[in-house]
Amino acid sequence: MNSNRQETLVIRQTQVGARLDCYLKSVFQTVSRGALQRLIAEGHIRVDGKSVKPTHAPRAGETVEIAWPEPRPDVAEPEPIPLEVLYEDNDLLVVNKPSGMVVHPAAGHRDHTLVNAVLHHCKGRLSGIGGVARPGIVHRLDRETSGCLAIAKNDASHVELARQFAERTVRKTYLALACGQVTPPTGEVQMAIARHPSHRKRMAVVQGGREALTSYHVREQMPTAGLVETRIHTGRTHQIRVHFRYAGFPIVGDAIYGKRANQHLLETTGFQASRLMLHAWRIQFQHPCTRSKKIQIEAPPPEDFNQATHNLRSHKTNAINIDP
Repeated sequence: MNSNRQETLVIRQTQVGARLDCYLKSVFQTVSRGALQRLIAEGHIRVDGKSVKPTHAPRAGETVEIAWPEPRPDVAEPEPIPLEVLYEDNDLLVVNKPSGMVVHPAAGHRDHTLVNAVLHHCKGRLSGIGGVARPGIVHRLDRETSGCLAIAKNDASHVELARQFAERTVRKTYLALACGQVTPPTGEVQMAIARHPSHRKRMAVVQGGREALTSYHVREQMPTAGLVETRIHTGRTHQIRVHFRYAGFPIVGDAIYGKRANQHLLETTGFQASRLMLHAWRIQFQHPCTRSKKIQIEAPPPEDFNQATHNLRSHKTNAINIDP
């Protein structure tokens, strides 16, 4: 699918008890149900030429017309914000997102986001599947997290990249500074994550939540913190931060999930991180269009991450290097 492409499908069998949005979700598995509901409400999806509701019951013989929308610049304006491009071709873009930059416009962050910068860089030629506020965005990073972020330039790339994320074939490896002694030095945390029962803006390990798996390896254990390489096998909100806190070694600089541990780090060493020390170091996936080409991109850690590592290492000289 190219941006703004018209697509038509004919319903072959009446879907008893089904809804249009659910039916389309089964056809376009990598497009979220919320995105489909939005497209129906905005008139981009019509049945037999008429506007319908997401609850419309699909009937045999009906024709569904879909107009995948282009991003509208009246919602996210292009801004000449510098980008560190790690990889680019006609179908996708991988950038090194700086810490402090919000990925897409949202309440309180309408401008100066990564989307604004990418719209300017790509001259507006981006996938529209993510909606007018999130053109090209297939996955996200927290505001304070730096590192690799892949962006789809067209709908075909978006659908294929989203499929790879959904099927968990994308390898996402992070570097993190973790408070205290990280034990064991190699391990994994497999605990379900959901919204915190009383603090709704936070996530937590919750029985009955969504499955989540994080594996890690300590690159260097310092007396008061560890430099850790970690991989997320699922994509839950704040997954690394929640799992590391649960395991007893919260991320350095995490004011939400590691306040007590970071206070102890400050009292012990005098060091206080300027931000969350989490960096999306490497991303690996199949090229969304050729599919035969494997893409592996690495983003070098930013200066503040390297400086924090140096500061923690220099408090004592008996740091333990785990790697051979």
